[in-house]
Amino acid sequence: MNNTNKDNQTIVTFGEIMGRICPPGYKRFVQSMPGSLELTFAGAEANVAASLALLGAKARFVTALPDNVLAVSCLQTLRGLGIDVSQIIRSKEGRLGLYFVEKGANQRPSNVVYDRDHSAIAQASATAFDWEAIYADAKWLHTTGITPALSENAFASTLAAAKEAKARGLTVSCDLNFRKKLWRWREGTSANDLAKDCMTQILPYVDVVIANEEDAADVLGIHAEGSDVHSGQLDSQRYPEVAREIVRRFPNVRRVAITLRESISASHNNWGAMFYDAVSDKAHFAPLKDDAYAPYEIRDIVDRVGGGDSFGAGLVFALNTPGLDQPESAIRFAVAASCLAHSIEGDFNFSTRTEVQALMGGSASGRVVR
Repeated sequence: MNNTNKDNQTIVTFGEIMGRICPPGYKRFVQSMPGSLELTFAGAEANVAASLALLGAKARFVTALPDNVLAVSCLQTLRGLGIDVSQIIRSKEGRLGLYFVEKGANQRPSNVVYDRDHSAIAQASATAFDWEAIYADAKWLHTTGITPALSENAFASTLAAAKEAKARGLTVSCDLNFRKKLWRWREGTSANDLAKDCMTQILPYVDVVIANEEDAADVLGIHAEGSDVHSGQLDSQRYPEVAREIVRRFPNVRRVAITLRESISASHNNWGAMFYDAVSDKAHFAPLKDDAYAPYEIRDIVDRVGGGDSFGAGLVFALNTPGLDQPESAIRFAVAASCLAHSIEGDFNFSTRTEVQALMGGSASGRVVR
């Protein structure tokens, strides 16, 4: 069945949301425990929904949450951002997943510890979700490679989400988002092999692939020659060939976006992206200076976790917004949105469309707005 109603404007995201626990500021856990820690809510697909809602889109987040007071607080947070949570299922089985973050600074990297086993979304079956209701007024689904890494059930649910969306004529975007620490639910199979097996089953239902500079290599074995992400050296001109190879393997994919992060230190990154359009066989880079790729130099990062999700949200928002939906403007908007996210604590990008478009227009000095 094709979803042809032009009034269908909802963008659906599907995946896990967790509690994010951090020491205050840039402290380490050994400095903060016992003591006070900060808890917010986060998760790749929830981060995208939050950014979409804050930018002004109609966003619906779909997940499974336990039936307890922690989930009630989580739901209230999402509702407060303007996210539709009507299709989130409440489960007697499972828990709210957690992850712990030490924010890095200078030459000390950020560190993430996951505590996500047996979460509600990892336990839920694909048949627990009412796909007809979820997609009733929707035109777009966004998901990632993080949720299927949690469990066989979570993989099956993510695959079903993509299949059901395509059956109804939705556009599907997927951020590959490889997390080596999570892909371990099939005994005897390496993280890379399990990710490849699962994601190559999901990608035939995907129209827009999003990845960072490492994901295509880690998940699909497609490498960009001349790049070493650990040394902060990227040959940006190699990534159009990475995108073309993704399209060659998955001809249903029409567009590929790859973020290009050069990590000079935990506090100093160069940040930009490439957006490849298969129809025109053209790659677009952002940001540009004198028509040449010139990444943003982010020298005092406040919090980089969630930066890729803010990029994905910016791209999906732009592609669904008249005036921003052409490849050149869409990639500029996405990169500017994610650049601003690096200045904000927590996973959610509390940046407005006006602020993003100001940065797109060259307002990058950080002067006080009066």
